[in-house]
Amino acid sequence: MPPAGRTEGTGAGSRAPHPAHLQPADPAYPAERLAAVGAPALALLGEPGLLRRPLVALVCSRKCPGELILKTYDLARRLRDQGICVISGFHTPMEKEALHFLLKGVQPIIIAPARSLQGMRIPTAYRRPLAQGRLLLVSPFPAGERRVTAELAAERNRLVGALAGRVVVVYAQPGGRLEQACAEFVRWGKPVAALAGKANEHLAALGVRLSEQPWRCFQT
Repeated sequence: MPPAGRTEGTGAGSRAPHPAHLQPADPAYPAERLAAVGAPALALLGEPGLLRRPLVALVCSRKCPGELILKTYDLARRLRDQGICVISGFHTPMEKEALHFLLKGVQPIIIAPARSLQGMRIPTAYRRPLAQGRLLLVSPFPAGERRVTAELAAERNRLVGALAGRVVVVYAQPGGRLEQACAEFVRWGKPVAALAGKANEHLAALGVRLSEQPWRCFQT
């Protein structure tokens, strides 16, 4: 399937004013996966076929306890080296750190910004994986939503969890929006695992599995 959308411009980053759109009626639309979030239309930039792959969501609250930082680096390397297609907003600091490791691999990646793709600046680091067909940017937000907000980020995380078959949590702040999302993922029947550590112990009560090696929780 040809890449969706196209980028424009040169320099430190290119703008992407012309994303493709995938409607619920389209045969390629992942209707079964997105039924839980109301089947929104999707804007796409990159390889749309990645939506049909088995996906692992990677999520983390904005502030990450120190005990989990090195574990996150190891997690990102493991996901990369095992060729796992990771989907995330890659917006919080530790999600960005994970993306740094993932971009060094050859495995596919899906980035879900908490804003519209219209007019979004595409970092230079995305150019090669986009050209190689191993990167997809996806957004359910209309053209007017160009500023990231907490509400859009929460809606984006629900989309990420819906598209993924499995969820890995780096850290979810107690009482925060991501903790609420994790509880929702479990209610949907998603396998959810989190990095083991005192900071994540509260997630066990939600049905989240704690593990030093969460990528192994999903292996058959």
